[in-house]
Amino acid sequence: MKRTATVLAALLLAAGCSNGNSNSSGGGTSNTPGVTDTEILVGTHQPLTGPAAAGYSSIAPATKAYFDYVNANGGVNGRKITYKIMDDGYNPSNTQQVVRQLVLQDKVFAILNGLGTPTHTGVLDFLKTNRVPDLFVASGSRSWNQPDKYSGTFGFNPDYTVEGKILATYVKTTYPGKKVCFLGQDDDFGRDSLAGIEKVLGPVAAKQNYVTSNPNVGPQMGALKAAACDVVMLATIPGFTALSIGTAAKIGFKPQFVVSNVGSDPTTLAKTLGAAAPLLEGVVAANYLPLATDDANPWIQLYKKVNSQFNNNATFDNNVVYGMSVGYLFVQALQSAGKDLTRDKLVAAVEKGGFTGPGLVPLRFSAQDHSGYAGEQLTKLVGGKATYFGTPYQTDDGDGAVTAYSGAAVTPPQNGIPAAQ
Repeated sequence: MKRTATVLAALLLAAGCSNGNSNSSGGGTSNTPGVTDTEILVGTHQPLTGPAAAGYSSIAPATKAYFDYVNANGGVNGRKITYKIMDDGYNPSNTQQVVRQLVLQDKVFAILNGLGTPTHTGVLDFLKTNRVPDLFVASGSRSWNQPDKYSGTFGFNPDYTVEGKILATYVKTTYPGKKVCFLGQDDDFGRDSLAGIEKVLGPVAAKQNYVTSNPNVGPQMGALKAAACDVVMLATIPGFTALSIGTAAKIGFKPQFVVSNVGSDPTTLAKTLGAAAPLLEGVVAANYLPLATDDANPWIQLYKKVNSQFNNNATFDNNVVYGMSVGYLFVQALQSAGKDLTRDKLVAAVEKGGFTGPGLVPLRFSAQDHSGYAGEQLTKLVGGKATYFGTPYQTDDGDGAVTAYSGAAVTPPQNGIPAAQ
């Protein structure tokens, strides 16, 4: 009896696995997980709680709000987008659990904008094995740009090495002869950022790292102060950007801070620092999307409308802009994939590229390149508000030059929804 039950369980498991794999092929919409005549089910893992929740927890609700806006206007080819958001607490073991649930139990069509370098790295092989499109990862790790190994995975953010080169070029030009130091997250985020920085500057004068499980950067800031650093470049998530700047002030250490875009949203940092928010004055960072405070920008006007109608009028910051921009791009990809929607067609549509949107620089997608945006423009915090200065720049993650980008900005369609390509 026990052997019969074991065999039956094995057969059921095999049937479930077979069903998942066959459905992920390009056999047609009727055989595609997460797709019916009326719905497209998409999932994500996000840090709604935990060390990265500050700021980042507002990204997925903003993406969902944009989808709700699209749904209210007829959806995509008659289908409404359902976005299932799962909290992983920025904990890699949790990420594996929630992504398995989304794929094996909920049978989502795709994973969209899974957030975090250490978290998402652990599910790449699982998503590959189950042939689930893994689109627009919310991280700049170079791991997402491996089309030969992970054919269904695509980035969104400029990769951290590209960003490091752009920020370092600014530092080299603006602070010649100054002692430049680095604090970064102890994973691919920090390592890739440092690699880009040192491609331009050579070895930094001092380097430190942190782990997200230890909210104390006193030793790191003390070491950088002892090294007499004039400029400190941060590859930090928002909570640790605020910790670093606040801790430095407490020990009388006042370098010029230059911060990765993923840890520099002014609203999030000001809220975290509270009364110490004036310490942010003069912080240099970068971005590649319209800034939340630019009310004259047509993308911001669109997103504020969506935010008001479908996102409970949430605090409007750069994280909300990011989330809605992800949603807009995903709708473009769905439109490009066509009415007979399959996973293979979605991946092929993204590789085809040609997408335009709110970005200040182009998206790079092709069969050979699965990275996201090609560069950034520098910002400075003045009076509690980030403003752009200079011109957008683009580069690669190798030894290519950092060059100015002068392409014209794109405005959104009149109804705010991308048309089929």
